[in-house]
Amino acid sequence: MDALGVRDTFNRVFSTRTETGEVHPSKELQTRYYKTSKDKAMKAVEDVLKKRGFAIKRSEEERGEIVGQSTKGKKVLIVVSVITVKPFRTAVDFSCATETSLPSDFGSSRKLTVSLYKELDDALPYIGSALGSELL
Repeated sequence: MDALGVRDTFNRVFSTRTETGEVHPSKELQTRYYKTSKDKAMKAVEDVLKKRGFAIKRSEEERGEIVGQSTKGKKVLIVVSVITVKPFRTAVDFSCATETSLPSDFGSSRKLTVSLYKELDDALPYIGSALGSELL
Protein backbone atom coordinates (compact mmCIF):
# COMPACT_ATOMS: atom_id res chain seq x y z
CA MET A 1 0.00 0.00 0.00
CA ASP A 2 1.47 3.36 -0.99
CA ALA A 3 1.44 6.51 1.15
CA LEU A 4 -1.74 7.80 -0.53
CA GLY A 5 -3.55 4.54 0.21
CA VAL A 6 -2.46 4.64 3.86
CA ARG A 7 -3.59 8.27 4.19
CA ASP A 8 -6.96 7.49 2.54
CA THR A 9 -7.51 4.53 4.88
CA PHE A 10 -6.53 6.63 7.92
CA ASN A 11 -8.85 9.48 6.86
CA ARG A 12 -11.70 7.04 6.22
CA VAL A 13 -11.35 5.42 9.66
CA PHE A 14 -10.81 8.64 11.65
CA SER A 15 -13.42 10.90 10.13
CA THR A 16 -16.93 12.08 10.85
CA ARG A 17 -17.60 13.24 7.29
CA THR A 18 -17.59 11.98 3.72
CA GLU A 19 -17.42 14.05 0.55
CA THR A 20 -17.76 12.89 -3.01
CA GLY A 21 -15.80 14.47 -5.83
CA GLU A 22 -14.76 14.23 -9.45
CA VAL A 23 -11.27 13.01 -8.51
CA HIS A 24 -11.75 10.72 -5.52
CA PRO A 25 -9.51 7.74 -4.66
CA SER A 26 -12.60 5.60 -4.05
CA LYS A 27 -14.58 4.85 -7.24
CA GLU A 28 -17.85 4.59 -5.30
CA LEU A 29 -17.40 8.18 -4.04
CA GLN A 30 -16.70 9.82 -7.39
CA THR A 31 -19.16 12.39 -8.77
CA ARG A 32 -22.08 10.65 -10.45
CA TYR A 33 -23.76 11.81 -13.64
CA TYR A 34 -27.37 11.28 -14.63
CA LYS A 35 -29.27 11.75 -17.89
CA THR A 36 -31.83 14.19 -16.56
CA SER A 37 -32.51 17.87 -16.01
CA LYS A 38 -31.41 19.75 -12.90
CA ASP A 39 -34.97 20.18 -11.56
CA LYS A 40 -35.76 16.45 -11.93
CA ALA A 41 -32.46 15.52 -10.29
CA MET A 42 -33.16 17.87 -7.38
CA LYS A 43 -36.65 16.40 -6.93
CA ALA A 44 -35.21 12.87 -6.97
CA VAL A 45 -32.56 13.81 -4.38
CA GLU A 46 -35.20 15.39 -2.13
CA ASP A 47 -37.43 12.31 -2.46
CA VAL A 48 -34.55 9.96 -1.57
CA LEU A 49 -33.59 12.08 1.45
CA LYS A 50 -37.19 12.32 2.69
CA LYS A 51 -37.64 8.55 2.27
CA ARG A 52 -34.55 8.11 4.47
CA GLY A 53 -36.03 10.30 7.22
CA PHE A 54 -34.25 13.56 6.43
CA ALA A 55 -35.91 16.95 6.69
CA ILE A 56 -35.11 19.30 3.81
CA LYS A 57 -33.75 22.41 5.53
CA ARG A 58 -33.03 24.32 2.33
CA SER A 59 -33.42 23.70 -1.39
CA GLU A 60 -32.14 26.31 -3.83
CA GLU A 61 -32.63 25.31 -7.44
CA GLU A 62 -30.75 28.34 -8.78
CA ARG A 63 -27.64 27.30 -6.85
CA GLY A 64 -28.31 23.59 -7.25
CA GLU A 65 -27.99 22.98 -3.53
CA ILE A 66 -30.05 20.91 -1.10
CA VAL A 67 -29.43 20.74 2.64
CA GLY A 68 -30.95 17.88 4.60
CA GLN A 69 -30.83 16.99 8.28
CA SER A 70 -31.67 13.68 9.93
CA THR A 71 -34.82 13.66 12.02
CA LYS A 72 -34.08 10.50 13.98
CA GLY A 73 -31.08 8.46 15.06
CA LYS A 74 -27.61 9.94 14.61
CA LYS A 75 -27.41 13.64 13.86
CA VAL A 76 -26.40 13.87 10.21
CA LEU A 77 -26.20 16.92 7.96
CA ILE A 78 -26.09 16.41 4.19
CA VAL A 79 -25.35 19.04 1.56
CA VAL A 80 -26.07 17.94 -2.00
CA SER A 81 -24.79 19.78 -5.09
CA VAL A 82 -26.69 19.29 -8.34
CA ILE A 83 -25.10 20.82 -11.44
CA THR A 84 -26.14 20.60 -15.08
CA VAL A 85 -22.97 20.16 -17.14
CA LYS A 86 -24.71 19.82 -20.53
CA PRO A 87 -28.37 19.43 -21.45
CA PHE A 88 -29.54 16.21 -19.76
CA ARG A 89 -26.13 15.63 -18.18
CA THR A 90 -26.44 16.43 -14.49
CA ALA A 91 -23.79 15.86 -11.82
CA VAL A 92 -24.61 15.05 -8.19
CA ASP A 93 -22.18 15.32 -5.26
CA PHE A 94 -22.72 14.72 -1.54
CA SER A 95 -21.11 16.13 1.57
CA CYS A 96 -22.23 14.16 4.62
CA ALA A 97 -21.23 15.01 8.20
CA THR A 98 -22.13 12.99 11.29
CA GLU A 99 -22.27 14.72 14.67
CA THR A 100 -20.47 12.62 17.26
CA SER A 101 -18.28 13.23 20.30
CA LEU A 102 -15.84 10.61 19.00
CA PRO A 103 -13.12 11.31 16.41
CA SER A 104 -14.80 8.82 14.07
CA ASP A 105 -18.28 7.86 12.90
CA PHE A 106 -16.88 4.39 12.09
CA GLY A 107 -17.74 4.72 8.41
CA SER A 108 -21.43 5.55 8.82
CA SER A 109 -21.23 8.78 6.73
CA ARG A 110 -19.47 6.83 3.97
CA LYS A 111 -22.04 4.00 4.05
CA LEU A 112 -24.89 6.52 3.98
CA THR A 113 -23.39 8.38 1.02
CA VAL A 114 -22.86 5.17 -0.97
CA SER A 115 -26.42 3.99 -0.23
CA LEU A 116 -27.87 7.37 -1.25
CA TYR A 117 -26.06 7.12 -4.58
CA LYS A 118 -27.47 3.60 -5.07
CA GLU A 119 -31.02 4.85 -4.45
CA LEU A 120 -30.46 7.77 -6.81
CA ASP A 121 -29.16 5.31 -9.46
CA ASP A 122 -32.52 3.52 -9.21
CA ALA A 123 -34.50 6.77 -9.45
CA LEU A 124 -32.60 8.40 -12.35
CA PRO A 125 -30.87 7.17 -15.54
CA TYR A 126 -27.24 6.75 -14.38
CA ILE A 127 -24.62 7.57 -17.04
CA GLY A 128 -21.36 7.08 -15.15
CA SER A 129 -18.90 8.44 -12.59
CA ALA A 130 -16.10 11.03 -12.87
CA LEU A 131 -17.11 12.03 -16.42
CA GLY A 132 -16.36 15.74 -16.01
CA SER A 133 -13.42 15.85 -18.41
CA GLU A 134 -15.41 13.97 -21.08
CA LEU A 135 -18.48 16.20 -20.80
CA LEU A 136 -16.78 19.61 -20.78
